[in-house]
Amino acid sequence: MDQPALHKRIRSLFRRHHLLSIATVSEQGPWCASCFYAWDEEKNAMVITTDPVTRHGAEFRTNPQVAGTIALETNRIGRIRGAQFTGIISEPAGDDLSRARTVYLKRFPYAALADIHLWVICLSHIKLTDNRLGFGRKILWNRVETA
Repeated sequence: MDQPALHKRIRSLFRRHHLLSIATVSEQGPWCASCFYAWDEEKNAMVITTDPVTRHGAEFRTNPQVAGTIALETNRIGRIRGAQFTGIISEPAGDDLSRARTVYLKRFPYAALADIHLWVICLSHIKLTDNRLGFGRKILWNRVETA
């Protein structure tokens, strides 16, 4: 089944930014981290890099359900916009790893010089807030589950 198209304002936000906050939860409680991301438009997924020995990296393996935000920082209320999302994070392998690496290095070519460990967030739900459309205006997107 085809997935619903992302609203142009969500696509624009994802293209223009490069830093997200990601949240995990474990027996130790909730945890947040900031990561650079590259958006894979075709797969509607975020590619990030982080070492698996970090707290959030280890928690990805224990509980792959994550939540996150991407936000424009501004003092002007009428210009506030940002996205909240949920998704499932995984460590790509094979062709998926090759694709993730290509997407990430296209966005951050200098990362080719580093030993990077890639992760892919398959987005499940996105809520965009864009005050340019009116205070508190929301645009929602949900992945259609396939059997």
